[in-house]
Amino acid sequence: MSGITQRHQALAGVVTPAMEVVAGREAIAPELVRNEVAAGRLVIPANVHHLAGRLQPMGIGAVATVKINANIGTSAVTSSLDEEVGKLELAVRYGADTVMDLSTGKDLDAVRAAIIAASTVPVGTVPIYQVVTDRVEDIADATPQHFLDVIEHQAKQGVDYMTIHAGILLEHLPLVYGRVTGIVSRGGSLHAVWMMKHRQQNPLYTHYDEICEILAAYDVTISLGDSLRPGSLHDASDKAQFAELETLGELTQRAWAHGVQVMVEGPGHIPMDQIELQVRKQKAICHGAPFYTLGPLVVDIAPGYDHISSAIGAAMIGWYGADMLCYVTPKEHLGLPNAEDVRQGVIAYKIAAHAADVARGRAGARDRDDALSRARYRFDWNEQFRLALDPERAREYHDDALPAEYFKSAEFCAMCGPKFCSMHHSRTIDEQIAAMAREAGVLTAGD
Repeated sequence: MSGITQRHQALAGVVTPAMEVVAGREAIAPELVRNEVAAGRLVIPANVHHLAGRLQPMGIGAVATVKINANIGTSAVTSSLDEEVGKLELAVRYGADTVMDLSTGKDLDAVRAAIIAASTVPVGTVPIYQVVTDRVEDIADATPQHFLDVIEHQAKQGVDYMTIHAGILLEHLPLVYGRVTGIVSRGGSLHAVWMMKHRQQNPLYTHYDEICEILAAYDVTISLGDSLRPGSLHDASDKAQFAELETLGELTQRAWAHGVQVMVEGPGHIPMDQIELQVRKQKAICHGAPFYTLGPLVVDIAPGYDHISSAIGAAMIGWYGADMLCYVTPKEHLGLPNAEDVRQGVIAYKIAAHAADVARGRAGARDRDDALSRARYRFDWNEQFRLALDPERAREYHDDALPAEYFKSAEFCAMCGPKFCSMHHSRTIDEQIAAMAREAGVLTAGD
């Protein structure tokens, strides 16, 4: 073992510079960060090569604020290197804590290198995509060495975390029978095809220790892929999903034994009444490892609006204990997201993550909400814009009807106009209400 990972050092009692940065960002003690990394409840995705570049360390786990990930990447039919770097910059600008390069188009190495070089946030990948795109014509032709070579190649490039679909096993496949949407994970479906073709066990499972040794050498965090996540409400919480989850619990401990940091991926499409169950089972089975969820989408009937249907589930699952939320854009199920889709997805998930932090009672989580509300009551429009998650959009919507500078201090907006603004009317009687409150003993003279 190399002994260089954040986990190795945490177990040795060392508070690393990255841990110090995370402590400062989260406003918690460095020793608490070290203890949580050592316990496996917090990860700091920070490849040694990216850490030596532009990466600003961040933490994902129970003691940290809920984080969000934005997926970007080319497809075989659209997008380019410049477009994806632009999406990266846009995602980070609006608050993405990590990005995943899910490119399946041309020049994967060039796209990935450009994204890593430009990114101040951790970058994740799914290595099997490059195996299928660059190394073999058909997934059935892939060998274990193909997977190992690509994983090491991407680690050398500086990838901070990788989705590894090691939990889907040959014996799980019969459990998929009867599902409405089968296997919806791209990586999971590819591994299923390989296993059915060869009637052999998943090579990522059989060669898992070798994979962990590679990841440990570069301090790449493993993100255990949920190949059998439900892709429809009908398939939620079924035997296939939970059978794989048991394997992910085993793989979590095996990775920890190699000094590798671990987070575990989760659903998917889940009815609201099953969300708490999903979190409780994952945390118990996977020994408290950080939980990284896609949504979940709480309905199946909203294509074109799945950033909304999934943000509902994301807020709930974050409240119940998920640690990072993978955004869903309006284009989910329909096509490759463009820049505007990325913007909408990131903002929807910043709302969800923030709502979860407020509900979980994070220290200071509501400060920004309170500050904006006070600015709203003062009719300080510019301060409202500044405090908004998307200042440009807030200003744009306000100025659509009232663009003149005069209206930046007006005690009304275009919704109510000057005669019907409730806050304006409330302000005119503030002092009278205060006097009545003092008379009633609600306020003291000093208040």
